[in-house]
Amino acid sequence: MSALDHKAWHDLGRMRGQAVAVGALIASAMAVWVTTVLTERAMLRTRDAYYARQRFADAFASVRRAPEPVGARLAAIPGVAEVETRVIWPGRLDLPGGRRARATFVSLPDRAPPRLNVLAVRDGRLPLPGERGVAVLTEGFAVANRLGPGDDLGAVVNGRRTRLRVVGVALSPEYVYAVGPGMLFPDDRSYGVVWAPRTDLAEAAGLDGAFDAVALRLGPGAAEPDVLAAVDRVLEPWGGAGAHGRRDQTSHRYLSDELTQLRALALVMPAIFLGIAAFLLSVIVSRLVAQQRPQVGMLKALGYSDLALAVHYAKLVGAVVAAGAAAGAVGGALLGRGLARMYAEFYRFPFLVYADAPAVVASGAALCALAALVGVAGAVARAARLPPAEAMRPEPPAAFRATGLDRLLARPGVPPAWRMVLRNLSRRPVRAALSALGIASGIAVIVLAGAMQDALHHLLGVYFRDARREDAIVVFSEASGADALAELRALPGVRAVEPFRGVPATLRSGPRRHRTELAGLEPGARLWRLVDARGREVPVPPAGVVLSSQLARMLGVAPGDTVLAEVHEGRRPVLALPVAALVDDFVGVSATVSRARLDAALGDGPRASGALLALAPGAGPEVEARLAERPRVAAVALGDELRRSMEAVIGRFMGGVVAVLAGFALVLAGGVVYNAARVAHAERQRELATLQVLGFTPGEAWRILAGELAVLVLLAIPAGCALGLALATLSSRLVSSDLFRLPVVISPGTWARAVGVVCAASALLVALARRWVANVDLVEVLKARE
Repeated sequence: MSALDHKAWHDLGRMRGQAVAVGALIASAMAVWVTTVLTERAMLRTRDAYYARQRFADAFASVRRAPEPVGARLAAIPGVAEVETRVIWPGRLDLPGGRRARATFVSLPDRAPPRLNVLAVRDGRLPLPGERGVAVLTEGFAVANRLGPGDDLGAVVNGRRTRLRVVGVALSPEYVYAVGPGMLFPDDRSYGVVWAPRTDLAEAAGLDGAFDAVALRLGPGAAEPDVLAAVDRVLEPWGGAGAHGRRDQTSHRYLSDELTQLRALALVMPAIFLGIAAFLLSVIVSRLVAQQRPQVGMLKALGYSDLALAVHYAKLVGAVVAAGAAAGAVGGALLGRGLARMYAEFYRFPFLVYADAPAVVASGAALCALAALVGVAGAVARAARLPPAEAMRPEPPAAFRATGLDRLLARPGVPPAWRMVLRNLSRRPVRAALSALGIASGIAVIVLAGAMQDALHHLLGVYFRDARREDAIVVFSEASGADALAELRALPGVRAVEPFRGVPATLRSGPRRHRTELAGLEPGARLWRLVDARGREVPVPPAGVVLSSQLARMLGVAPGDTVLAEVHEGRRPVLALPVAALVDDFVGVSATVSRARLDAALGDGPRASGALLALAPGAGPEVEARLAERPRVAAVALGDELRRSMEAVIGRFMGGVVAVLAGFALVLAGGVVYNAARVAHAERQRELATLQVLGFTPGEAWRILAGELAVLVLLAIPAGCALGLALATLSSRLVSSDLFRLPVVISPGTWARAVGVVCAASALLVALARRWVANVDLVEVLKARE
């Protein structure tokens, strides 16, 4: 080992506390990078392998009622390799213990296993050929309700009650993200998917010899738009609601958006940690070079070149970066495996394709090295360029001039200690500002962690308190007239009924188009309201359309513009709708018109797809039980149950994510504050020792150092809050999609928690700094350099 290498190890030993703090930041950045990238890759590979193994369909279509021979016409469409007609119907399950749950019933072929969307059996088996009265449950629902093969369940489909014997528990690529009507998130306890023999389900739904859904696999090289258009033409006479590709399938889109959010996290978080680590390395190395001026001069006088000295300091920094990157790579791999398992369990993948990728670790290490190089390049260059004769002389004192702050501090009444604190900070404003910014970053990351949870709780509050105020939502099996609404009003416990109508439609503006549901609401409705970002109600226009802001951006329109709505139901009219207003909803995209306008366009009289109910207190279970027996009622959901289940899902899934972010934030805040304290003590060590020789006690001298750190923290608090708001806004934009958008909401508790954590860490380190001041060797520190 060379003499310079010995010196590097000696220097690392002297600055081990700061080296550990910076290494922890490097490790955190590396861990976030490796965790998010490996998790995103694992989810992508798992999804693709799962889809391929279970033969996930490429296209889907729904229809009101089509005779079975129509399936052969669909199979004859050029580009279609395989077709599977199905019956899909909403219903209800009566669970042991008197509980009820909503379900979507999906048919299985009677004589052979399904060819598309093949089930991955987790327990038990699939129905045998010709077997009746049996069912297969989705795994999440079975586990949440402690069900399995051999259990008997009551089922209500299209108002018909029957008994089902569970023969299997399975997973399906079609329902990775299983969301029921009116739900924002999956809730395995109150909603599940049930597969039953085709004959049983067709009889209950009144679809003997017919189907209402179809899945298709496309051949190699098939043009999807052309195939979908041909499918629509075939199904149009039978009430086809418009075919769509896999990218518009709900479960697949939610999963794809989650992968996009992981990529965004992989960009934002490592950048924060690496930026702060680069700044701290710059401060530490600059301070080290200043302290070692005589050593640098002596080494140059002995013949060491500029390059050798530059490499020496680069090795010192490289050792810190290498150790941090190695620790981060190991921690990131472990965290990535755990996070990937958490995602796989949440989405109920039957297997996980996870592999540690050396390329990901190498790219993360390269980013860490690049950040460190940028941070220390100036200090290393100054050390390398320093002439030997100049380096061996003491560093000349900095030239300071009296400023307005000095004159202000000279006034009577300002304590001498505070004069020293503020004067020192004002004479190194850039360093003070960057130190405060580093502390502010710790506050910002804690704010970001809390803001994610705050946003989700705010989303639920706005959705259930301001926009959707119903106690129950009823969905009809098909659009119904005034008699169905009269039946609802006559039910005991029903106080108000507000009908709505929804039809599938494609909205177009120039070349831009998007498929969604066109909702028809009653003007002046109180249970389903349109609410803008400020919580103000937006009235339903008599002739125009109200769009969600996200949909307006996708279509490139603003209030006053006109969009065309191609309705895929009834007479399939094309409506020219002026955009009356925009609303900021958070889940999906919406287009809303008056129900009367929609009824007039469809030409089938006043009809409703369902209704929102206001109920008397405690009447929900009885109303739900009565409605479950009505054939025309496809689904019933109680508002309180929906909210409780969604809050439980958020708490279970977001808890781990927020905990990991909070842990990284603590590392960031602690590392920055520790280095700020160490640098401040190193720079003021001679001054503090002089004060003690002049008669100050160690406690009085320490208060000067504590005051300097306190000022930095006070400066960091507003900056950290502002930076936290900016990070929350950036993260919201990065994770937003047409299916899900997080509002920027930060609760007072989150602000208080972020500031409190950093202040607590600062107080702990300030207390530690008292020992540094008390244990200093006054003689050694005050030796004059000649």
